[in-house]
Amino acid sequence: MSDRTAERLLRALYSAVLYVLTPITVYHLIWRGFRYPEYFQRWNERYGSYGTPGGAVDVWLHAVSVGEVNAAAPVVDALLKRHRGLRVLVTTITPTGSQRVQALWGERVLHVYSPYDLPGAVARFLSHYPPRLALIMETELWPSLLFGCHDRKVPVYILNARLSARSLRGYSVLRPLIARTLRTVRKVAAQSGDDAARFVQLGALPTQVRDVGNLKFDIPVPDNVREVVHGFRQHLSGGRRVWIAASTHEDEEAPVLALHARLRRRWPDLLLLWAPRHPERFPRAAAAAREAGWTVGTRRADRWPSAGDDVFVLDTLGELMAFYACADVAFVGGSLQAIGGHNMLEPAAVGTPAVTGPHLHNFSEISRRLKEADALVIAPDAAGVGDAIETLLADDARRQQMADRGRALVEHGRGALARTLAMIAPHLPAPVA
Repeated sequence: MSDRTAERLLRALYSAVLYVLTPITVYHLIWRGFRYPEYFQRWNERYGSYGTPGGAVDVWLHAVSVGEVNAAAPVVDALLKRHRGLRVLVTTITPTGSQRVQALWGERVLHVYSPYDLPGAVARFLSHYPPRLALIMETELWPSLLFGCHDRKVPVYILNARLSARSLRGYSVLRPLIARTLRTVRKVAAQSGDDAARFVQLGALPTQVRDVGNLKFDIPVPDNVREVVHGFRQHLSGGRRVWIAASTHEDEEAPVLALHARLRRRWPDLLLLWAPRHPERFPRAAAAAREAGWTVGTRRADRWPSAGDDVFVLDTLGELMAFYACADVAFVGGSLQAIGGHNMLEPAAVGTPAVTGPHLHNFSEISRRLKEADALVIAPDAAGVGDAIETLLADDARRQQMADRGRALVEHGRGALARTLAMIAPHLPAPVA
């Protein structure tokens, strides 16, 4: 059997399986919709059907959700600044990702949900918004989408590409198809040398893969950080200590409340800033804190914490970095359960020492570098997280040392943006002087 015939057979089998499983996508949307009503909206986009005019786009960038949109922000900002009139389409999968796109760029970019990886939906999407260049963030290796671009001669780059050892093992069943999928892309711009090596193991050619560094180091500190910190401190009485639990998941909520109760025994006026990862958890986190006996304020209803608040829930999007800067110590969630962690560079960039749990496979390189720089504490469990936070809250000099080292590491790590832009430059119009 020729390689081309094998590829066609693999693609046909993959497509047949997906069409058989299509009812599950509907069930998923309904199930998610009961928890987050926005999943009930815009189903047509997920199947490649659009009620609005399309047309060719200069750049199509796909980012799954909030984290990937934030990582892509420096790239999109640079493209919009350098290439006046550039038509950019940004797709996401989650409603929170969609909201983040709108908050960052509004009408300056086009936005729809990415289609499911069904050949028909992909074909309709690529016909409605034919891209001249496709940029895929991190690890979105969808065969129908990438083969569809290749068939239409659309150059594809995987940016900020990451592939954990765990994900590499997970792809093992589909490796014959994924390897062929990878070889359709122009370049895999890997976050690190380890990520680059794993993409080669998965099937990419060594000449396709380049270690350009992590775009998350190039994320800008928001312009309003000082303003938010000033407003926050004005409403914080008596020099209260503050810790923040950020990007927490459902099974981390009870440990967060238990940790707060423990820490309050030493600092009775300690304030917890709490930013659950998913918006559907905002009201539930606030309710859980009230049920635990705490007085609770929220960003949306109260704007700033009051003197009597024990917990302040950040129930808005796009403000996390600014509120990291308001805290003395940060716990970064998704790390006490096997989620894989969330972006620890955000607190480092604004000078807040951070503590995580042990599950960091999605941020293995970043966590390693932060720990080696003595800018991050990785605890083995929830009790260890509490120990680390208590130690840091009691030691001003140690917190300052971690803050200085974290900021220095972020500054030293910048540069992936420039390398990424140079890589894709041949497919873009000349920059505006």
